[in-house]
Amino acid sequence: MAGASPLLLLSFLLLVSMAVADQCHDDDHAALVAIDTAMGSPYHFASWTPDSACCDWYDVDCDADTGRVIGLRVYQDTNMSGAIPDAIGNLTFLETLTLHHLPAISGAIPDSLATLSNLSELTISYTGVSGPSPDGAYLQLSHNNLSGAIPTEFAAVNFSYVDLSRNALSGDATSLFGAEKAIQHLDVSRNALNFDLSAVEFPEQLTYADLSHNAIHGSIPAQVATLAGLQQFNVSFNRLCGAVPTGGNMSRFDRYSYLHNKCLCGTPLTACRQRPVGYLH
Repeated sequence: MAGASPLLLLSFLLLVSMAVADQCHDDDHAALVAIDTAMGSPYHFASWTPDSACCDWYDVDCDADTGRVIGLRVYQDTNMSGAIPDAIGNLTFLETLTLHHLPAISGAIPDSLATLSNLSELTISYTGVSGPSPDGAYLQLSHNNLSGAIPTEFAAVNFSYVDLSRNALSGDATSLFGAEKAIQHLDVSRNALNFDLSAVEFPEQLTYADLSHNAIHGSIPAQVATLAGLQQFNVSFNRLCGAVPTGGNMSRFDRYSYLHNKCLCGTPLTACRQRPVGYLH
């Protein structure tokens, strides 16, 4: 092609690019067909036909260069039922998985999702799934029926966004904390978490923290007042005691951020009682 004109070369490259984009890798095609079958071939997947490339199917996103499936986003279908298919774990290049507002989806989140090494955004919300929760860099698992403890393996995952709100998670959540963590948004509200908050360090980049409606005990670490970007902070409806930290951005949070705890005190709540002179523990 040494003598080819620039226009001809451009046309050739464009055709090659289009051909790659139209391709459907056999492994991805097989995985999607298995997903469709496992879910009873719902109307939502009506475009998933054998005579079309899977990259053209509704809810499916492919990489423009490789043609591999990198996204599966399924939204708002009250008729789609069954469990989340194990076959999703066969989409080995998957980066984004969204299953939102599928109330008839039930059962456990399959362990196969943990094998997706490229998965960076996982959203499973407003479904009927239950059981333990898997990990991912962007973790949105709110409004489900997830139960049990938050996996300690989360300590090794550098999340930036975590929403585990409105589930039935219990026990320790300290694996989500640490000054060096990248978490900016943390919502574990309305669960049954029970751990000592005074033993944790909040991520330095934290901007949003909602720990309300749990059974968290201990005291609020003074370190929270040093978080320069903190915009939202709510620890109401827990079992916390001690003085509310002051300084930094703490003045922006009103009493509703702290209500219904065991014995929190200090601004913006009632003043802490001074211990009598000579008081011993």
